[in-house]
Amino acid sequence: MKEHARKRIVILGGGFGGIYTAKYLEKALGRRDDYEITLVNKENYFVFQPMLPEVISGTIGILDTVSPIRRLLPKTDLHVRDIESIDLENRTITTSPGFRPHSHVINYDYLVIALGNVTDFRGLRGLPEHAIPFKNLADALYIRNHIIRALEEAAIEHHDAELRRQLLTFVVAGGGFSGVEAVAEINDFVRGVAQNYIGLDPSEIRVILVHSQDRILPEMSEKLALFAQRILQKRGVEIRLNTRLEAATGQEACVAGGERIPTRTLISTVPASPHPIVESLGLPKGKNGRLIANRYLEVEGAKNIWALGDCALIPDPGGEGFAPPTAQHAIRQGRTAAGNIVAAIRGGERRTFDFKGLGTMGALGHRSAVAEIFGMKISGFVAWWMWRSIYLMKLPGWGRRLKVATDWTLDLLLPPELVQLRLAGSMGITQEHFEPGEEVFHQGDLGDRIYIIVTGQADVLREDKGQETVLAHLEAGQYFGEMALLKKTTRTATVRCTAPMDTLSLPKREFSLLTSYLPELRKEFEMVMEERNRDNLSKMAQAGNRPDGVKTMKADE
Repeated sequence: MKEHARKRIVILGGGFGGIYTAKYLEKALGRRDDYEITLVNKENYFVFQPMLPEVISGTIGILDTVSPIRRLLPKTDLHVRDIESIDLENRTITTSPGFRPHSHVINYDYLVIALGNVTDFRGLRGLPEHAIPFKNLADALYIRNHIIRALEEAAIEHHDAELRRQLLTFVVAGGGFSGVEAVAEINDFVRGVAQNYIGLDPSEIRVILVHSQDRILPEMSEKLALFAQRILQKRGVEIRLNTRLEAATGQEACVAGGERIPTRTLISTVPASPHPIVESLGLPKGKNGRLIANRYLEVEGAKNIWALGDCALIPDPGGEGFAPPTAQHAIRQGRTAAGNIVAAIRGGERRTFDFKGLGTMGALGHRSAVAEIFGMKISGFVAWWMWRSIYLMKLPGWGRRLKVATDWTLDLLLPPELVQLRLAGSMGITQEHFEPGEEVFHQGDLGDRIYIIVTGQADVLREDKGQETVLAHLEAGQYFGEMALLKKTTRTATVRCTAPMDTLSLPKREFSLLTSYLPELRKEFEMVMEERNRDNLSKMAQAGNRPDGVKTMKADE
């Protein structure tokens, strides 16, 4: 068959749905060449999601949950790119540029959308800046390093009791499978390694699971969910039911009702929404913006476009609702989609998606789990053994299975690793959120960054002899914190948030580089600093708090 007659199938997404669609298409292709397969994914590996929580605790190796896509799919052309747009009319996909900023366009004849979902913190104050999502390998590795850093800092933090409480409090939001399995691994890990820190008392550690419903694991039967709750609580996890996370800062998790939980570690497994590219498509969508597909997995109203996985609404074979977004369903959807695409190319009978599910399983850490398989409800050690056995056999490749089995065996004999990997340098400009009453920094703190207010308000206060004087009111568009950086001193004033405030913050190193190479910018900062100094000294004098040696006093707004 001539090259120009080949049909191109483009698959978007490298999760269970996308990978298994390509796998079954490769199998159906055989020695024929009437179509070619292209897969677009932002990473060059496939993540086995069910085992991801064990990366946090170090139970299995960092790379043992991932498999190179090129080895899984040797006949598939892999494009490791982000997707920028899809042109349905011209049947093209534009991806992000590589080393050179030129456009990268892929033509397709048949399109499979399996982009899954993404963490969506829109409308939740401070969560985009301070909540840690848990969706992929990078998130798991970041969480692990962050937890170890918090333990290291807490072990030597003796002069600030509140900071110590924040460092030793770990909050997970979301009581579904991801949240429960993550909180179980975190709880086992932090309590297990606490004995390695001379300065830590295990009784100081708090691990909290926040869930908006009246019980965790809503996907399972009430009996198993209650068993899981009891197990976690027995091991020290605090479970807050009917509690919704509504805001976050760098120091607190704010829940509905006004309660603030002091913490430096907030992990959120909710909420999630379809990929932004899916939202931008002019295709029929249903609940939560997911694409509406029929039982052949074809997107309604579209030709030669299939949707599957978390980003699609696929009718449940039983006629009630839609297929759940689980790995076992995505794998079977991949097989159905692949068969129907081959039928569209070669002719033949299409198949409907008729898989009803085998059951559900959830690990609870410490050799315990819950499982509901073929109607049987199993809990405890037996469920844990089944969980490990089933998922081990589902892990792609015997090499990966051997590595994970070895990791699990060694985990029974050896203590968990405590190595903290510092993979990134300075983060440059970051966003931070503050709630009313929270201090951005306190008088006497080290000057480590400058802040620019995007929205919200704050007061600058000077404390002298037990009395506070308001030196200035700050609003959107103003900046503060430059004085300690320019003068290389500690903060000589406190900045306290008075209305929910979003800021951009620039670390000391980057600020120093800017002012060193842009002398005019430094002069501008110095002029504003001197003007603020004069205003502050005047206000201190008016308040009757003028100390001796006032001419040398500096105020840091």
